[in-house]
Amino acid sequence: MTSPKSLQFWSGQFGNDYTDRNSASLEAVRGRVRAWAQIFKAFGNDLPKSVLEIGPNVGMNLRALPAFFGPELYAIEPNAKARRVLIEDGVLPEAHLIEGFGHNIPLGDGAVELSFTSGVLIHVDPTLLDKTLDEIHRVSSKYIVCIEYFSPKPEVITYRDEQDLLFKNDFGGLYLDRFSDLELVDYGFFWKRMTSIDDANWWLFKKLHGR
Repeated sequence: MTSPKSLQFWSGQFGNDYTDRNSASLEAVRGRVRAWAQIFKAFGNDLPKSVLEIGPNVGMNLRALPAFFGPELYAIEPNAKARRVLIEDGVLPEAHLIEGFGHNIPLGDGAVELSFTSGVLIHVDPTLLDKTLDEIHRVSSKYIVCIEYFSPKPEVITYRDEQDLLFKNDFGGLYLDRFSDLELVDYGFFWKRMTSIDDANWWLFKKLHGR
């Protein structure tokens, strides 16, 4: 079976170009800090001790998280250029940075207390979406955060003049429908003008056994 177009594109030159367009400027990181401030209100005093981001690119979110607390940070990223930036900028130690995609995360069950995506599920080919959700759910022992474009029904959007690289959906609904052990803690909307995130919805889920 032919691999989805997205795998080759995000690990190759298309992903390199994306990395070049998304430098981690101070303004961009401050926007992420403002965004995460909303989410952390929902955590209350139960902040996760370990965090995995799936598809961080140059790590805008990972750079913002230390403004709130000091968890162990991990990431899985398919693009070599983005991984170099993460290491060279000291965002992550090399041992905490994994090469790969979200549909196959080489970590054990419940390896981290929080796993999350930000603008990544929208780029996952529909044939790999269920596997990706399963892996994100599997490696989390307690929390899942989902920050993605929203649509009440699946939509394929032309992206950089390419087809089959951007898919909008009700990702929060997909999580709740797929995993009976998840409860919704809170949800909201990020306005790009204030957060530097492209007008995205966010959801915070908690595993029921993680109380």
